[in-house]
Amino acid sequence: MQRVGQEPINIKWVVTRGDTASLNVKFLNDDEETYFDTTGWQFEATAYSKSDNVFDDLPVTMEGSDVIITAPSDLTEFWGSGIKRNVSELSFDLQVLIDRDSVWTPIVGTITVIGDVTGGRL
Repeated sequence: MQRVGQEPINIKWVVTRGDTASLNVKFLNDDEETYFDTTGWQFEATAYSKSDNVFDDLPVTMEGSDVIITAPSDLTEFWGSGIKRNVSELSFDLQVLIDRDSVWTPIVGTITVIGDVTGGRL
């Protein structure tokens, strides 16, 4: 159970290079059923490739009360090279601007990129 302002959870997200992948995030109250009120919150997500020293902004959208982080195929097609099981690892996080003075990072993690065989878009 995470609380606003506490240490972020650490997530391992597995993405296939060249695919679009989404991560669905739910902010729930203590009863683990009712959504936390995130009205007015602004979300940003970023992936970082240490090997390339590149930051990629990941689109964040709201679907109802769910926060959806997306790694679009036009970004993931450049993550890693070669044909092997794991072609790259990137760091990523989700930051929340709760109000003018409050920034919180509820999620940090690693994106493990699996190599594709088709080599890009069909």
